[in-house]
Amino acid sequence: MSETIIRTAVPAEYDAVATLWMESWCSTGLDSPSETLLNMLKARVPREVAGGWSLYVADDGGTLGAMLAINIERLYLDQLMIAPAYQGRSLGRRLLAFTRDVLPDEIWLRCAEGNQKAWRWYEREGFVLEKTEADPMHGRMMKFYRWKRESPARV
Repeated sequence: MSETIIRTAVPAEYDAVATLWMESWCSTGLDSPSETLLNMLKARVPREVAGGWSLYVADDGGTLGAMLAINIERLYLDQLMIAPAYQGRSLGRRLLAFTRDVLPDEIWLRCAEGNQKAWRWYEREGFVLEKTEADPMHGRMMKFYRWKRESPARV
């Protein structure tokens, strides 16, 4: 995976990004793969990009290993999804470091309460739980996190 690069996704890849997103999301056990879910994600990717996402992929020699969606204006890490074959290889840490380069002072995100592996990882990475509430679109309980760069100590 040493040649994996993080780069901006291009529109021709949006369907592949949606497929990766579905596979990653379903690997949590919170949903099952389906044509309905895939079609919803295929429609959502270009809509979200038009609405403010900066969309990136981790490109491993032409294979997409991950997708990362950041809304820079809102200081929001919207999606960080790792393809199942790339999970456990520190790609998430690379993408989070990339996000911190893009948003160096503050980052907000949300995570499904049932995705314990993800929210525990974010907590280990310095994110602080701000609130938990149901998502009005699907009713799933979501945990909202914030990371803020620590101010340097005054001398």
